[in-house]
Amino acid sequence: MKIKLFADGANIDDIKSLYSEGNVRGFTTNPTLMKKAGIKNYLDFALEVLEVVKDLPVSFEVFSDDFDEMYTQAQTLAALGDNIYIKIPVTNTKGESSASLIRKLDAENIKLNVTAVFTISQVEEILSNMSGNNSHIISVFAGRIADTGLDPANIMKEALGKIKAHSSLLELLWASPREVLNIYQAEEVGCDIITATPDILKKMSLRDKSLEEFSRETVIMFYKDAHSSGYTL
Repeated sequence: MKIKLFADGANIDDIKSLYSEGNVRGFTTNPTLMKKAGIKNYLDFALEVLEVVKDLPVSFEVFSDDFDEMYTQAQTLAALGDNIYIKIPVTNTKGESSASLIRKLDAENIKLNVTAVFTISQVEEILSNMSGNNSHIISVFAGRIADTGLDPANIMKEALGKIKAHSSLLELLWASPREVLNIYQAEEVGCDIITATPDILKKMSLRDKSLEEFSRETVIMFYKDAHSSGYTL
């Protein structure tokens, strides 16, 4: 596939396994995933990941709600390696725009992954604060958009057009996919990247699988589970 698969998670064993398999082209994480994985020390975790992943993009997210502190955190993380992208949320918890911070970090040539983007107006504001001279990622949360009942494909197409018109160095990322189908949808739209959890990535092996055989295997699973449970009627 032309689209780049990035693994999304914070389990170090999964990261090691996926990196060694060589099927993904980058890694992303966030504070929520890190909390679920039981990560206690952010910096120690980041360094452990970078010991494994030295030649692929890795996105680490700032976690302050204060823009000055976000800036300091971004500098600290960016100093850890040349392959790091700093995830900057498009707003803070108060809904205040991160535009000024994006412009400041872009001017310092720090690679960004602007995250939690949902609307075209947010994309436009992000672009207006990027010079176009640096490699950045814009993560539009297509999966969460779909959760509201909207088809994200049209939003992603419009976002892609605006991003590519601004700079060829910028990449659009389809974030928060819910199923394998989303990978093929993102590919059709023309997105540069899609993130996926290890569970979704494992299902990529089902591509072009016979549906008749898949049906029979499903029946076998039901049959074995019923008998192993000792059910009787």
